[in-house]
Amino acid sequence: MCRVYSYRYLYSTLLTVGFINDSEKVRKQGRIFISNYLSSTMPVESLFKEVEVPQQKNYKEIIFPRVLSPNPNGLPSSSPTLPLLTDAIKESKPWLESLLHQSGALLFRGFPLTTASDFNNGVEAFGFDELPYVGGAAPRTNVVGRVFTANESPPDQKIPFHHEMAQVPEYPSKLFFFCEVEPGTGGETPIVLSHIVYERMKEKHPEFVEKLEEHGLIYIRVLGEEDDPSSPIGRGWKSTFLTKDKSVAEERAAKLGMKLEWTEDGVKTIMGPIPAIKLDKTRERKIWFNSMVAAYTGWEDKRNDPVKAVTFGDGKPLPAHIIYDCLRILDEESVAIPWQKGDVLLIDNLAVLHSRRPFNPPRRILASLCK
Repeated sequence: MCRVYSYRYLYSTLLTVGFINDSEKVRKQGRIFISNYLSSTMPVESLFKEVEVPQQKNYKEIIFPRVLSPNPNGLPSSSPTLPLLTDAIKESKPWLESLLHQSGALLFRGFPLTTASDFNNGVEAFGFDELPYVGGAAPRTNVVGRVFTANESPPDQKIPFHHEMAQVPEYPSKLFFFCEVEPGTGGETPIVLSHIVYERMKEKHPEFVEKLEEHGLIYIRVLGEEDDPSSPIGRGWKSTFLTKDKSVAEERAAKLGMKLEWTEDGVKTIMGPIPAIKLDKTRERKIWFNSMVAAYTGWEDKRNDPVKAVTFGDGKPLPAHIIYDCLRILDEESVAIPWQKGDVLLIDNLAVLHSRRPFNPPRRILASLCK
């Protein structure tokens, strides 16, 4: 029977046979060696087993997303437990991160996660630092620990494709979503690879993409004082900047590079110009990193006109026909896997855009943002 090759097992074995010693310098070299080994090799008899679902897409060497379920051969009993899962995450983290880097998104299905606390424990096991939700547009409520509700806008509203918080300088590198309650119908969270969108837009609209790369984008959003749960962008300025003090809000906005113009019942925020196309240095490819389509087609409520919500960085308006052609490309390239209770979707925010389809209740999706 083959053994599970955990970090601790490999390190102790190499130490015993004299391949490494216990000096600090060599310990560091040993960690690098083992990390590189684990990142390219799936642990034998791991708790995780790759499975296929009909909705997956294949782009040359990229399977999108990768789907992991419990591996019967890696279980000491008939079903996994939460402690076993969190230990397996810690043990297999280099391999899981490598898989995420290759694919852009991982779906964990069939694991013992039923509550928000279970999900919080699973997120904590990965060891990523939490990112405070400062500057984001969506109304959200803290549930437990580092877990929040996902966008609380009404179920009949579609949330367009976007990179999380792409309209502010400090954005999460990774997102976790968790299905606590399955949707009645609909309610999928479609995802799409950002570099594929960039390549298709560059091929079809080269002059537009060139202008985006040259000028970037400006985002304009009007915030009320309090949260408006009827709007997908209804987060009020107090919760956006985590303060009731206007002077503190101005300081925090300035750190984001955001300008504020106060009104009688709220504030107009102006962000940018900021880049709309980025270079993903770890993968050496350009990505469609912006909220352009989301703002132009979805930032609408009693305070906001979506057509005015985003412009080129020089202030000139965006061409509507190209925006809607980009939306079509996003839809064509997207993957929408129906949620099942207990599902966890881990997204690399630099590699993947996400959205939300309308749904019939009930549905409760929770989220956690990581630096």
